[in-house]
Amino acid sequence: MSSAMHGPLAGKVAVVFGGSGGIGAASARALAGAGATVAVSAGHDLARARQVVESLPGEGHRAYVADIADSAQVEQVARAVAADLGRTDILVNSAGVTAAVAHRDLAALDDATIDLLLIHNVRAPFAAIRAFEAALRAHGDGLVVNISSIAASTAVGSNVAYCAAKAGMDTMGAALARALAPDIRVLNVSPGAVDTAFVPGRDQAASEKIAASTPLRRLATPEDVADAVLACATQLRFSTGSVIQVDGGRHL
Repeated sequence: MSSAMHGPLAGKVAVVFGGSGGIGAASARALAGAGATVAVSAGHDLARARQVVESLPGEGHRAYVADIADSAQVEQVARAVAADLGRTDILVNSAGVTAAVAHRDLAALDDATIDLLLIHNVRAPFAAIRAFEAALRAHGDGLVVNISSIAASTAVGSNVAYCAAKAGMDTMGAALARALAPDIRVLNVSPGAVDTAFVPGRDQAASEKIAASTPLRRLATPEDVADAVLACATQLRFSTGSVIQVDGGRHL
């Protein structure tokens, strides 16, 4: 670990799964800007992870690749980070998947899609936390930030299974916050609609409609969500088990 950065996270190592996506990359930049050394893990494309790493301020950042649905690959990243960077202080679970399926169309939401969503949005972040638990405990002030969604509470989202999976993520976060305290804090950051390509088929007209129905009259940016991730690490030090909404009031 050789980052020359100064800041509230200087000397800390942050691991970001889904680090080549919009929210993940923005979170990596925010954490690196605060002084952390960042390990960026992409799902399949190591070159994309390396591009994010090269864009980060500071030095010593690393790129990895792991299919988050494969727990063995996640565990391999944990071993590699330990060998390369020596510690992990912050784990950000930003990887996930969804599919656009109308809530009324039950037949279109088949078993394979349901399983895919539950594996990627519930089992996979649990597997990452399990893999990094010892490292996060080592210094007595570990932090896990899961990227959830207001779909967990509003039941309005890209499909019914996605809403259920994010609700599972929120409940899992609360349970783990209790189970892992006091050495590890667990917080969920819950965006509304974010201006990325995450939701398949959402076009400009759909985005404008969502923005018009949001009290703050716009979609979230990846940086809005990343700011909340950074706040979890630098400001909300006496918070755990909570869900932090970053949705412009869309849940209202």
